[in-house]
Order: sequence, then C-alpha cells, then structure tokens
Amino acid sequence: MTPSPTGIDRLPVYESLIRELGDAVAEARVVAEQTQHHMTLALTWPGPPHPEPRFDHA
Repeated sequence: MTPSPTGIDRLPVYESLIRELGDAVAEARVVAEQTQHHMTLALTWPGPPHPEPRFDHA
C-alpha cells in the first residue's frame, strides 16, 4: 500500500466517526477563532468617552 500525502485512508475509524458525529476538532477550531476575534475587539474597544473633570470653585 502506498501512503497517501494526507493519510486519510489510514484512519478509516476516525473518518467514520466524523461522518457519524461531526468533526469536533474543526468545530473547536472555528469557536476558538471566533473567540479570539471577539476578544481582540473587546480589548481594542475604546469604550465610552470619559467625562470631562469638573472643578467646583467655591
């Protein structure tokens, strides 16, 4: 048997599980990328403007 470049034909059980249950690794990757994007937005968000300081002269 000649090994394939991707190695998919050597993992028939894994391929069968992906077909039956979905690809948890790919789904986790998508969620991680979305989370990273949201955190980048949250950390770079300037937020509401700070009110000008008030100086009460009595």
